[in-house]
Amino acid sequence: MNTQEILKKIGIKALKPMQEDCIKAWNDHKDIILLSPTGSGKTLAFLLPLLNQIDENKKEVQVLILAPSRELAIQIESVFKSLATPFKVNCCYGGHAMRIEKNSLATPPAVLIGTPGRIADHLRRENFSPDSINTIILDEFDKSLELGFHREMGEIIEQLDCIEKRILTSATKSESIPDFTGVKNPFEINYLVDEPKQSLTEKIVRADGKDKLAALFNLICHNGNESTLVFCNHRDTVDRISDLLKDSHLQHDTFHGGLKQEEREKALIKFRNGSHSILITTDLASRGLDIPSIKHVIHYQLPTTSDAYIHRNGRTARMDASGCSYFILSESDYLPEFINQNIEELVIPDNITLPEDPEWLTIYIDAGKKDKINKMDIVGFFMKKGELGKDELGKVEVLDHASFVAVKRKLATQLLRKLKDERIKKKKVKMAVSY
Repeated sequence: MNTQEILKKIGIKALKPMQEDCIKAWNDHKDIILLSPTGSGKTLAFLLPLLNQIDENKKEVQVLILAPSRELAIQIESVFKSLATPFKVNCCYGGHAMRIEKNSLATPPAVLIGTPGRIADHLRRENFSPDSINTIILDEFDKSLELGFHREMGEIIEQLDCIEKRILTSATKSESIPDFTGVKNPFEINYLVDEPKQSLTEKIVRADGKDKLAALFNLICHNGNESTLVFCNHRDTVDRISDLLKDSHLQHDTFHGGLKQEEREKALIKFRNGSHSILITTDLASRGLDIPSIKHVIHYQLPTTSDAYIHRNGRTARMDASGCSYFILSESDYLPEFINQNIEELVIPDNITLPEDPEWLTIYIDAGKKDKINKMDIVGFFMKKGELGKDELGKVEVLDHASFVAVKRKLATQLLRKLKDERIKKKKVKMAVSY
């Protein structure tokens, strides 16, 4: 397939050097390790050369892509679909019915994407054949190892007898590659930067006593309505912070593995479109997710490893933008040795005020791609029927059975009233504020 035509279709003028290097190496090397920071475009780097090796005449799974989280698997699928190829793609992950995926796999996709646990489960049930898979891609493979997917990945790869190419991607460099991957003498493409980012500022915030909640609240108020990720090590801590912010009517969302897939997806959508500027999360959001560069990263609970520290901070000060990373320390906390010990302390003034609500609010629509509704349909509907100007309509995201539209918060109530009895492409839809 013509790469230039595909790039034009998805609105990209030119590839990044890392992506060009991956495409060049694809045909010359059997095994490739691609190292590049989170958000640098690794997905496109391996999908573009992949398209030229898929055989249109084969009606079996040819490529298997494993990702450590549902969100990353869905994101890879979304990028693949945006390329508008003739090849079928399926995405498998926990959190919804296995039978739906089994039925879809009855007509095998050319490309199968999924989390290690779910793909291993499908193989045990013989829901698809591994016999024609010639390419395995382990995206963010070290994160999969960190999450304990050693056994599942080993079980899957052991059944792939016809593998000709193995691609491993990561945002950090591992000391060793596990034997079960089958990778031997790989060609390494390394775009990681060893030097600390000059655009990243780090600061310490001291808590009064052992309870850090008050210090966190004051810091959030001090920073105002700028995009902020608050990292915790435990789900219950995320929920505890959320309860505090709810009591103070401070707009935010939560993101961790204990939430349903729909809840996690909705949280990311509202964070991306600016309806919420604060996301309280575990390390699940530290990498592999399609979220914009963040202004502030707050380590409410300290990272337990150097890699966790790097990936958390990697969410800010990206693409030449500046950012700040904060460590909230109680009287018994101390910085781990892998963190610079000479960090400036931030003293927050006493006269803090609550940040204003974000200017955007998300409207939910109960229709999506499967209902033959696309992004342009929704944009046209809101601008024509809702009489919104271009600057009053924000990011629009269309899923299979739902859509989410960011509009100016001050206009939402009147807008919903105006659109109550209107139809999108002759279809009656339900609309409401997404909470």
